[in-house]
Amino acid sequence: MYDQPRPNRATPAMTFDQMLERVRYEGVYPTRERAAEAVHHVLAALGRQLTGDERVDLAQCLPVEAALTLTAQIPDTEHLTGWGFVKDLAARAGVTPAVARWDTGAVLAVVTPLAGPDLLARILRRLPGGYALLFGQAELRRPEPAAA
Repeated sequence: MYDQPRPNRATPAMTFDQMLERVRYEGVYPTRERAAEAVHHVLAALGRQLTGDERVDLAQCLPVEAALTLTAQIPDTEHLTGWGFVKDLAARAGVTPAVARWDTGAVLAVVTPLAGPDLLARILRRLPGGYALLFGQAELRRPEPAAA
């Protein structure tokens, strides 16, 4: 018999060093330190928004150092939209919203394949509108009921 793939891997698909190199490449950052800063800020911000099984499952997909950053955050009681997430990240990191959006795109471009399509779909269902674009996905709007 052969081993079946598991939806939640026990060991991450990449090391933290590999993750930093991928983020550095995606974000065109001049140094690993700048990439590490982006990873820390974005995953901390995501950790403040994500709760439940999705938070635990995502942490299992990430390298240990990244998972610790995600799970060390106490989830906020107020759920932010995707744009609210970027503005909050900008304020906390002391950067412009454009830089925060760039950092978010670079980090989540690396997180997305680690999470996989099933977990990503669950994460996006749990979060308010606007996050799909941050993860590099199309955001399809649900049709609103017609007024009577």
